[in-house]
Amino acid sequence: MLNEKGFPEHFLWGGATAANQIEGGYLEGGRGLNLADVLPGGPARLKLLSQAGFDFEMDKEKYSYPNHEAIDFYHRYKEDIALFAEMGFKVFRLSIAWSRIFPKGVEQEPNEEGLAFYDRVFDELERYGIEPLVTIAHYETPLHLIKEYGGWKNRKLIEYFERYVTVILNRYKNKVKYWLTFNEINSATHFPLFGLGFSATSDETRLQESFQGLHHQFVASAIAVKLAHKIIPDSQIGCMLLYAPTYSYDSNPENVMYALEEGRVFNFFCGDVQVRGEYPTFIQRYFKENDIKIDMQQGDLELIKEGTVDFISLSYYMSRTEKKEKKAEEIGEGNLIGGVKNPFLQSSDWGWEIDPTGLRIGLNELYGRYQKPLMVVENGLGAYDKVEEDGSINDDYRIDYLRDHIKAMAEAIKDGVNLIGYTTWGCIDLVSNSSGQYSKRYGFIYVDKHDDGSGTLERKRKKSFYWYKDVISSNGKNL
Repeated sequence: MLNEKGFPEHFLWGGATAANQIEGGYLEGGRGLNLADVLPGGPARLKLLSQAGFDFEMDKEKYSYPNHEAIDFYHRYKEDIALFAEMGFKVFRLSIAWSRIFPKGVEQEPNEEGLAFYDRVFDELERYGIEPLVTIAHYETPLHLIKEYGGWKNRKLIEYFERYVTVILNRYKNKVKYWLTFNEINSATHFPLFGLGFSATSDETRLQESFQGLHHQFVASAIAVKLAHKIIPDSQIGCMLLYAPTYSYDSNPENVMYALEEGRVFNFFCGDVQVRGEYPTFIQRYFKENDIKIDMQQGDLELIKEGTVDFISLSYYMSRTEKKEKKAEEIGEGNLIGGVKNPFLQSSDWGWEIDPTGLRIGLNELYGRYQKPLMVVENGLGAYDKVEEDGSINDDYRIDYLRDHIKAMAEAIKDGVNLIGYTTWGCIDLVSNSSGQYSKRYGFIYVDKHDDGSGTLERKRKKSFYWYKDVISSNGKNL
Protein backbone atom coordinates (compact mmCIF):
# COMPACT_ATOMS: atom_id res chain seq x y z
CA MET A 1 0.00 0.00 0.00
CA LEU A 2 1.38 3.41 -1.01
CA ASN A 3 0.90 6.74 0.73
CA GLU A 4 0.33 9.85 -1.32
CA LYS A 5 4.08 10.37 -1.64
CA GLY A 6 4.46 6.92 -3.16
CA PHE A 7 6.33 4.99 -0.45
CA PRO A 8 5.29 1.41 0.37
CA GLU A 9 3.94 0.69 3.84
CA HIS A 10 7.00 -1.35 4.90
CA PHE A 11 9.63 0.78 3.18
CA LEU A 12 13.09 0.34 4.74
CA TRP A 13 14.32 3.77 5.86
CA GLY A 14 17.79 4.03 7.37
CA GLY A 15 21.42 4.95 6.98
CA ALA A 16 24.66 3.48 5.65
CA THR A 17 28.30 3.24 6.70
CA ALA A 18 31.41 1.13 6.10
CA ALA A 19 33.62 -0.49 8.73
CA ASN A 20 36.84 1.14 7.53
CA GLN A 21 35.26 4.61 7.76
CA ILE A 22 33.65 4.38 11.21
CA GLU A 23 35.08 1.59 13.34
CA GLY A 24 38.60 2.55 14.29
CA GLY A 25 40.27 0.12 16.68
CA TYR A 26 42.49 -0.92 13.83
CA LEU A 27 44.90 -2.93 16.01
CA GLU A 28 42.35 -4.20 18.53
CA GLY A 29 40.53 -7.46 18.93
CA GLY A 30 42.97 -9.44 16.81
CA ARG A 31 42.20 -7.43 13.69
CA GLY A 32 44.73 -7.47 10.86
CA LEU A 33 45.68 -4.60 8.59
CA ASN A 34 43.59 -3.90 5.52
CA LEU A 35 43.68 -1.59 2.53
CA ALA A 36 42.14 1.40 4.33
CA ASP A 37 44.83 1.36 6.99
CA VAL A 38 47.52 2.44 4.53
CA LEU A 39 45.48 5.18 2.82
CA PRO A 40 46.57 8.65 3.98
CA GLY A 41 44.13 11.36 4.91
CA GLY A 42 43.49 14.58 3.07
CA PRO A 43 44.09 15.66 -0.53
CA ALA A 44 47.17 13.42 -0.78
CA ARG A 45 44.91 10.38 -0.87
CA LEU A 46 43.46 10.70 -4.36
CA LYS A 47 46.73 12.05 -5.76
CA LEU A 48 48.62 9.01 -4.52
CA LEU A 49 45.95 6.56 -5.57
CA SER A 50 45.88 7.90 -9.11
CA GLN A 51 49.52 6.92 -9.56
CA ALA A 52 50.46 3.45 -10.72
CA GLY A 53 52.59 1.51 -8.29
CA PHE A 54 51.14 2.59 -4.91
CA ASP A 55 53.33 0.71 -2.41
CA PHE A 56 50.78 0.06 0.42
CA GLU A 57 53.18 1.21 3.12
CA MET A 58 52.43 3.66 5.94
CA ASP A 59 54.56 6.77 6.45
CA LYS A 60 53.28 8.26 9.70
CA GLU A 61 55.88 11.00 9.70
CA LYS A 62 54.59 12.35 6.40
CA TYR A 63 50.86 11.51 6.46
CA SER A 64 47.98 11.09 8.84
CA TYR A 65 45.83 7.95 8.74
CA PRO A 66 42.34 8.88 9.98
CA ASN A 67 40.88 5.43 9.31
CA HIS A 68 42.92 4.07 12.22
CA GLU A 69 40.63 5.78 14.73
CA ALA A 70 37.80 6.87 12.42
CA ILE A 71 34.90 7.79 14.74
CA ASP A 72 35.55 4.90 17.17
CA PHE A 73 32.34 2.99 16.43
CA TYR A 74 34.27 -0.03 17.69
CA HIS A 75 33.87 1.23 21.25
CA ARG A 76 30.84 3.53 20.84
CA TYR A 77 28.48 1.40 18.75
CA LYS A 78 25.83 1.27 21.49
CA GLU A 79 25.66 5.06 21.66
CA ASP A 80 25.48 5.37 17.89
CA ILE A 81 22.85 2.67 17.41
CA ALA A 82 20.72 4.33 20.11
CA LEU A 83 20.85 7.54 18.05
CA PHE A 84 19.87 5.64 14.90
CA ALA A 85 16.95 4.16 16.82
CA GLU A 86 15.94 7.62 18.02
CA MET A 87 15.64 8.65 14.36
CA GLY A 88 13.47 5.60 13.76
CA PHE A 89 15.79 3.61 11.48
CA LYS A 90 14.23 0.46 10.05
CA VAL A 91 17.54 -0.68 8.55
CA PHE A 92 21.22 0.07 9.10
CA ARG A 93 23.77 -0.72 6.42
CA LEU A 94 27.22 -1.62 7.71
CA SER A 95 30.10 -3.73 6.49
CA ILE A 96 32.13 -6.46 8.12
CA ALA A 97 35.86 -5.83 8.11
CA TRP A 98 37.30 -8.96 6.48
CA SER A 99 40.57 -8.52 8.41
CA ARG A 100 38.69 -8.64 11.74
CA ILE A 101 37.52 -12.13 10.86
CA PHE A 102 40.64 -13.35 9.03
CA PRO A 103 43.48 -10.97 9.97
CA LYS A 104 45.63 -11.87 6.95
CA GLY A 105 42.84 -13.38 4.89
CA VAL A 106 44.59 -16.75 4.63
CA GLU A 107 44.04 -18.33 8.05
CA GLN A 108 42.27 -21.67 8.36
CA GLU A 109 40.29 -20.56 11.41
CA PRO A 110 38.59 -17.21 12.01
CA ASN A 111 39.37 -14.70 14.72
CA GLU A 112 36.79 -15.23 17.46
CA GLU A 113 37.19 -11.71 18.90
CA GLY A 114 36.24 -10.21 15.55
CA LEU A 115 33.22 -12.47 15.17
CA ALA A 116 32.09 -11.64 18.70
CA PHE A 117 32.28 -7.92 18.03
CA TYR A 118 29.75 -8.14 15.18
CA ASP A 119 27.58 -10.43 17.32
CA ARG A 120 27.35 -7.58 19.80
CA VAL A 121 26.56 -5.04 17.08
CA PHE A 122 23.81 -7.21 15.56
CA ASP A 123 22.35 -7.93 18.99
CA GLU A 124 22.22 -4.21 19.73
CA LEU A 125 20.46 -3.56 16.42
CA GLU A 126 17.96 -6.31 17.17
CA ARG A 127 17.25 -4.75 20.55
CA TYR A 128 15.93 -1.68 18.74
CA GLY A 129 14.22 -3.58 15.93
CA ILE A 130 16.68 -2.35 13.30
CA GLU A 131 17.34 -4.69 10.36
CA PRO A 132 21.04 -5.04 9.51
CA LEU A 133 22.05 -4.79 5.84
CA VAL A 134 25.59 -6.18 5.64
CA THR A 135 28.15 -5.50 2.94
CA ILE A 136 30.56 -8.42 2.78
CA ALA A 137 33.38 -6.55 1.02
CA HIS A 138 33.51 -2.75 1.21
CA TYR A 139 36.96 -1.53 0.11
CA GLU A 140 38.58 -3.51 2.94
CA THR A 141 40.75 -6.20 1.35
CA PRO A 142 43.20 -7.62 3.94
CA LEU A 143 46.61 -6.08 3.33
CA HIS A 144 48.35 -9.44 3.26
CA LEU A 145 46.20 -10.53 0.30
CA ILE A 146 47.24 -7.39 -1.55
CA LYS A 147 50.95 -7.65 -0.84
CA GLU A 148 51.26 -11.41 -1.21
CA TYR A 149 48.86 -12.05 -4.08
CA GLY A 150 48.25 -8.71 -5.81
CA GLY A 151 44.65 -8.37 -4.72
CA TRP A 152 41.80 -9.50 -6.96
CA LYS A 153 44.07 -9.80 -9.97
CA ASN A 154 44.88 -13.17 -8.45
CA ARG A 155 42.28 -15.91 -8.69
CA LYS A 156 43.49 -17.24 -5.34
CA LEU A 157 41.36 -14.58 -3.61
CA ILE A 158 38.20 -16.44 -4.63
CA GLU A 159 39.19 -19.30 -2.33
CA TYR A 160 39.93 -17.02 0.61
CA PHE A 161 36.76 -15.01 0.05
CA GLU A 162 34.65 -18.18 0.00
CA ARG A 163 36.11 -19.22 3.37
CA TYR A 164 35.36 -15.79 4.82
CA VAL A 165 31.80 -15.75 3.46
CA THR A 166 31.08 -19.28 4.69
CA VAL A 167 32.13 -18.31 8.21
CA ILE A 168 30.10 -15.11 8.48
CA LEU A 169 26.97 -16.58 6.90
CA ASN A 170 27.00 -19.49 9.34
CA ARG A 171 27.81 -17.26 12.30
CA TYR A 172 25.13 -14.66 11.64
CA LYS A 173 22.47 -16.77 9.92
CA ASN A 174 19.93 -16.00 12.64
CA LYS A 175 20.78 -12.30 12.81
CA VAL A 176 21.21 -11.02 9.24
CA LYS A 177 18.77 -11.46 6.34
CA TYR A 178 19.97 -8.80 3.89
CA TRP A 179 23.46 -9.06 2.39
CA LEU A 180 25.46 -7.30 -0.34
CA THR A 181 28.49 -8.87 -1.99
CA PHE A 182 30.92 -6.22 -3.31
CA ASN A 183 30.48 -2.50 -2.72
CA GLU A 184 30.21 -0.41 -5.92
CA ILE A 185 31.66 -3.29 -7.91
CA ASN A 186 31.57 -1.37 -11.21
CA SER A 187 33.80 1.39 -9.81
CA ALA A 188 36.75 -0.97 -10.12
CA THR A 189 37.61 0.09 -13.67
CA HIS A 190 37.98 3.70 -12.47
CA PHE A 191 39.38 2.99 -8.99
CA PRO A 192 40.95 -0.50 -9.01
CA LEU A 193 42.72 0.19 -5.73
CA PHE A 194 39.48 0.59 -3.76
CA GLY A 195 37.43 -2.15 -5.34
CA LEU A 196 40.05 -4.69 -6.38
CA GLY A 197 42.82 -4.12 -3.88
CA PHE A 198 45.65 -3.32 -6.25
CA SER A 199 47.40 -0.42 -7.88
CA ALA A 200 47.55 -0.92 -11.64
CA THR A 201 50.96 -1.96 -12.91
CA SER A 202 50.76 0.89 -15.43
CA ASP A 203 48.17 3.03 -17.20
CA GLU A 204 48.44 0.69 -20.17
CA THR A 205 47.57 -2.40 -18.11
CA ARG A 206 44.85 -0.84 -15.95
CA LEU A 207 41.86 -2.02 -17.99
CA GLN A 208 43.19 -5.53 -18.54
CA GLU A 209 43.97 -6.01 -14.87
CA SER A 210 40.72 -4.40 -13.73
CA PHE A 211 38.42 -6.51 -15.87
CA GLN A 212 40.32 -9.66 -14.92
CA GLY A 213 39.89 -8.74 -11.27
CA LEU A 214 36.21 -8.10 -11.87
CA HIS A 215 35.79 -11.55 -13.36
CA HIS A 216 37.23 -13.06 -10.19
CA GLN A 217 34.77 -10.99 -8.14
CA PHE A 218 31.86 -12.10 -10.33
CA VAL A 219 32.74 -15.73 -9.57
CA ALA A 220 33.20 -14.94 -5.87
CA SER A 221 29.87 -13.08 -5.76
CA ALA A 222 28.05 -16.01 -7.37
CA ILE A 223 29.58 -18.35 -4.78
CA ALA A 224 28.40 -16.04 -1.99
CA VAL A 225 24.86 -15.94 -3.39
CA LYS A 226 24.66 -19.71 -3.59
CA LEU A 227 26.06 -20.11 -0.09
CA ALA A 228 23.61 -17.57 1.33
CA HIS A 229 20.62 -19.30 -0.23
CA LYS A 230 21.81 -22.63 1.21
CA ILE A 231 22.81 -21.47 4.70
CA ILE A 232 20.05 -18.85 5.16
CA PRO A 233 17.08 -19.98 3.03
CA ASP A 234 15.09 -16.77 3.55
CA SER A 235 18.06 -14.47 2.92
CA GLN A 236 18.11 -11.75 0.31
CA ILE A 237 21.49 -11.09 -1.24
CA GLY A 238 22.14 -8.25 -3.66
CA CYS A 239 24.77 -6.63 -5.81
CA MET A 240 25.83 -3.03 -5.28
CA LEU A 241 26.44 -0.62 -8.15
CA LEU A 242 27.80 2.92 -8.31
CA TYR A 243 25.12 4.31 -10.60
CA ALA A 244 25.46 7.48 -12.65
CA PRO A 245 22.99 8.04 -15.52
CA THR A 246 24.99 9.10 -18.55
CA TYR A 247 23.72 12.04 -20.59
CA SER A 248 24.88 13.23 -23.96
CA TYR A 249 26.22 16.77 -23.79
CA ASP A 250 23.99 17.73 -26.73
CA SER A 251 21.92 16.19 -29.54
CA ASN A 252 24.91 15.56 -31.79
CA PRO A 253 24.48 11.87 -32.73
CA GLU A 254 28.22 11.29 -32.22
CA ASN A 255 27.94 12.46 -28.63
CA VAL A 256 24.70 10.53 -28.08
CA MET A 257 26.35 7.32 -29.24
CA TYR A 258 29.46 7.98 -27.17
CA ALA A 259 27.35 8.58 -24.04
CA LEU A 260 25.43 5.37 -24.73
CA GLU A 261 28.62 3.34 -25.01
CA GLU A 262 30.17 4.85 -21.89
CA GLY A 263 26.97 4.36 -19.89
CA ARG A 264 26.58 0.75 -20.92
CA VAL A 265 30.07 -0.23 -19.83
CA PHE A 266 29.94 1.70 -16.56
CA ASN A 267 26.32 1.27 -15.47
CA PHE A 268 25.18 -2.00 -17.00
CA PHE A 269 28.12 -4.36 -17.53
CA CYS A 270 28.42 -5.51 -13.92
CA GLY A 271 24.68 -5.50 -13.44
CA ASP A 272 24.16 -7.68 -16.50
CA VAL A 273 26.64 -10.24 -15.16
CA GLN A 274 25.37 -10.28 -11.57
CA VAL A 275 21.64 -9.97 -12.30
CA ARG A 276 21.25 -11.72 -15.65
CA GLY A 277 24.09 -14.13 -15.05
CA GLU A 278 25.98 -13.59 -18.28
CA TYR A 279 28.44 -11.30 -19.98
CA PRO A 280 26.50 -8.85 -22.22
CA THR A 281 27.07 -8.88 -25.95
CA PHE A 282 28.19 -5.24 -26.08
CA ILE A 283 31.21 -5.92 -23.88
CA GLN A 284 32.82 -8.20 -26.46
CA ARG A 285 33.46 -5.33 -28.84
CA TYR A 286 34.77 -3.22 -25.96
CA PHE A 287 37.17 -6.01 -24.97
CA LYS A 288 38.37 -6.42 -28.53
CA GLU A 289 38.96 -2.70 -29.13
CA ASN A 290 40.83 -2.35 -25.83
CA ASP A 291 42.82 -5.59 -26.18
CA ILE A 292 41.29 -7.10 -23.06
CA LYS A 293 41.43 -10.87 -22.70
CA ILE A 294 39.68 -12.45 -19.74
CA ASP A 295 41.20 -15.64 -18.37
CA MET A 296 38.26 -17.86 -17.38
CA GLN A 297 38.27 -21.37 -15.98
CA GLN A 298 35.87 -24.09 -17.03
CA GLY A 299 32.63 -23.75 -15.11
CA ASP A 300 32.98 -20.02 -14.37
CA LEU A 301 30.15 -18.95 -16.66
CA GLU A 302 27.86 -21.70 -15.39
CA LEU A 303 28.55 -20.66 -11.80
CA ILE A 304 27.87 -17.00 -12.59
CA LYS A 305 24.56 -18.04 -14.18
CA GLU A 306 23.58 -20.02 -11.08
CA GLY A 307 24.55 -17.29 -8.62
CA THR A 308 22.46 -14.31 -9.69
CA VAL A 309 21.40 -11.80 -7.04
CA ASP A 310 17.95 -11.33 -5.51
CA PHE A 311 17.92 -7.53 -5.63
CA ILE A 312 19.97 -4.57 -6.84
CA SER A 313 21.36 -1.93 -4.52
CA LEU A 314 23.04 1.24 -5.68
CA SER A 315 24.81 4.37 -4.64
CA TYR A 316 23.74 7.59 -6.29
CA TYR A 317 25.62 10.85 -5.91
CA MET A 318 25.78 12.38 -9.36
CA SER A 319 24.99 11.93 -13.03
CA ARG A 320 27.57 12.00 -15.81
CA THR A 321 27.56 14.13 -18.95
CA GLU A 322 29.61 12.98 -21.92
CA LYS A 323 30.87 14.17 -25.27
CA LYS A 324 33.26 12.42 -27.61
CA GLU A 325 35.83 15.20 -27.88
CA LYS A 326 36.53 16.95 -24.57
CA LYS A 327 38.50 20.08 -23.90
CA ALA A 328 40.40 20.37 -20.63
CA GLU A 329 38.36 23.37 -19.49
CA GLU A 330 35.12 21.42 -19.95
CA ILE A 331 35.98 18.74 -17.39
CA GLY A 332 34.58 19.42 -13.95
CA GLU A 333 36.92 19.28 -10.96
CA GLY A 334 34.65 16.92 -9.07
CA ASN A 335 33.85 14.56 -11.94
CA LEU A 336 35.32 11.45 -10.33
CA ILE A 337 33.86 9.13 -12.96
CA GLY A 338 34.61 11.22 -16.05
CA GLY A 339 32.55 13.45 -18.29
CA VAL A 340 32.20 17.18 -18.72
CA LYS A 341 30.50 19.90 -16.74
CA ASN A 342 26.73 19.92 -17.05
CA PRO A 343 25.66 23.58 -17.47
CA PHE A 344 22.25 22.86 -15.90
CA LEU A 345 23.54 21.53 -12.58
CA GLN A 346 25.01 23.02 -9.43
CA SER A 347 27.81 21.34 -7.48
CA SER A 348 28.62 20.46 -3.87
CA ASP A 349 31.56 21.86 -1.87
CA TRP A 350 33.66 19.07 -3.41
CA GLY A 351 32.54 19.68 -6.98
CA TRP A 352 30.08 16.78 -7.20
CA GLU A 353 27.18 17.78 -9.45
CA ILE A 354 23.75 17.69 -7.78
CA ASP A 355 21.04 16.08 -9.89
CA PRO A 356 17.97 14.68 -8.07
CA THR A 357 16.17 13.99 -11.35
CA GLY A 358 19.09 11.78 -12.31
CA LEU A 359 18.12 9.46 -9.44
CA ARG A 360 14.63 9.05 -10.85
CA ILE A 361 16.11 8.42 -14.30
CA GLY A 362 18.57 5.87 -12.91
CA LEU A 363 15.92 3.96 -10.96
CA ASN A 364 13.74 3.76 -14.06
CA GLU A 365 16.70 2.60 -16.16
CA LEU A 366 17.66 -0.14 -13.71
CA TYR A 367 14.17 -1.43 -13.03
CA GLY A 368 13.24 -1.31 -16.68
CA ARG A 369 16.31 -3.36 -17.57
CA TYR A 370 16.27 -5.96 -14.80
CA GLN A 371 12.81 -6.07 -13.16
CA LYS A 372 14.40 -6.77 -9.78
CA PRO A 373 13.69 -4.96 -6.47
CA LEU A 374 15.92 -1.93 -5.96
CA MET A 375 17.38 -0.35 -2.87
CA VAL A 376 19.24 2.99 -2.76
CA VAL A 377 21.93 2.25 -0.19
CA GLU A 378 24.08 5.36 -0.59
CA ASN A 379 22.99 8.92 -1.26
CA GLY A 380 24.04 12.06 0.53
CA LEU A 381 25.76 15.42 0.54
CA GLY A 382 29.33 15.85 1.70
CA ALA A 383 29.62 19.39 3.03
CA TYR A 384 31.36 21.62 5.57
CA ASP A 385 29.26 21.91 8.73
CA LYS A 386 29.53 24.70 11.28
CA VAL A 387 28.78 24.32 14.98
CA GLU A 388 27.08 27.51 16.17
CA GLU A 389 27.81 29.15 19.53
CA ASP A 390 24.71 27.53 21.00
CA GLY A 391 25.88 24.10 19.80
CA SER A 392 23.39 23.77 16.97
CA ILE A 393 24.32 22.63 13.44
CA ASN A 394 21.91 24.12 10.92
CA ASP A 395 22.51 21.99 7.86
CA ASP A 396 19.57 23.13 5.75
CA TYR A 397 21.61 22.50 2.60
CA ARG A 398 21.69 18.80 3.49
CA ILE A 399 17.97 18.75 4.18
CA ASP A 400 17.28 20.40 0.81
CA TYR A 401 19.53 17.90 -0.98
CA LEU A 402 17.96 14.85 0.65
CA ARG A 403 14.41 16.13 0.32
CA ASP A 404 14.84 16.59 -3.43
CA HIS A 405 16.30 13.10 -3.84
CA ILE A 406 13.60 11.47 -1.72
CA LYS A 407 10.96 13.21 -3.84
CA ALA A 408 12.69 11.84 -6.93
CA MET A 409 12.47 8.33 -5.43
CA ALA A 410 8.76 8.82 -4.77
CA GLU A 411 8.25 9.77 -8.40
CA ALA A 412 10.16 6.68 -9.52
CA ILE A 413 7.90 4.49 -7.39
CA LYS A 414 4.88 6.11 -9.06
CA ASP A 415 6.55 5.31 -12.38
CA GLY A 416 6.28 1.65 -11.41
CA VAL A 417 9.74 1.06 -9.92
CA ASN A 418 9.87 -1.54 -7.12
CA LEU A 419 11.98 0.40 -4.61
CA ILE A 420 12.18 -1.27 -1.22
CA GLY A 421 14.56 0.86 0.82
CA TYR A 422 16.74 3.93 1.24
CA THR A 423 19.84 4.29 3.41
CA THR A 424 21.52 7.68 3.31
CA TRP A 425 25.28 7.63 3.15
CA GLY A 426 27.21 8.53 6.26
CA CYS A 427 24.18 8.81 8.55
CA ILE A 428 26.79 9.68 11.17
CA ASP A 429 29.89 11.71 10.22
CA LEU A 430 32.76 9.46 9.14
CA VAL A 431 36.06 9.47 7.27
CA SER A 432 35.44 10.25 3.59
CA ASN A 433 36.60 7.43 1.35
CA SER A 434 37.49 9.66 -1.58
CA SER A 435 39.30 12.41 0.31
CA GLY A 436 40.27 10.83 3.64
CA GLN A 437 38.83 13.82 5.47
CA TYR A 438 36.60 14.31 8.49
CA SER A 439 35.60 17.76 7.23
CA LYS A 440 33.64 16.24 4.33
CA ARG A 441 30.63 15.53 6.50
CA TYR A 442 27.52 13.59 5.46
CA GLY A 443 25.81 12.73 8.72
CA PHE A 444 22.69 13.58 10.64
CA ILE A 445 24.96 13.18 13.65
CA TYR A 446 27.97 15.46 14.02
CA VAL A 447 31.16 13.87 15.37
CA ASP A 448 33.69 16.21 16.96
CA LYS A 449 36.71 15.02 15.03
CA HIS A 450 38.79 17.10 12.63
CA ASP A 451 41.32 16.75 9.84
CA ASP A 452 44.21 17.72 12.11
CA GLY A 453 43.38 14.85 14.43
CA SER A 454 41.87 16.99 17.18
CA GLY A 455 38.45 16.50 18.68
CA THR A 456 36.61 14.75 21.49
CA LEU A 457 34.48 12.39 19.35
CA GLU A 458 31.41 13.84 21.04
CA ARG A 459 28.19 13.24 19.09
CA LYS A 460 25.74 16.07 18.36
CA ARG A 461 22.39 15.97 16.61
CA LYS A 462 22.21 18.22 13.56
CA LYS A 463 19.04 19.93 12.36
CA SER A 464 18.79 17.22 9.68
CA PHE A 465 18.59 14.60 12.47
CA TYR A 466 15.14 15.82 13.48
CA TRP A 467 14.08 16.34 9.87
CA TYR A 468 14.95 12.76 8.87
CA LYS A 469 13.26 11.44 12.01
CA ASP A 470 10.08 13.12 10.82
CA VAL A 471 10.47 11.76 7.29
CA ILE A 472 10.75 8.22 8.65
CA SER A 473 7.91 8.49 11.14
CA SER A 474 5.61 9.85 8.43
CA ASN A 475 6.88 7.31 5.84
CA GLY A 476 7.81 10.18 3.55
CA LYS A 477 4.54 12.08 3.84
CA ASN A 478 6.08 15.12 5.53
CA LEU A 479 8.34 16.38 2.78
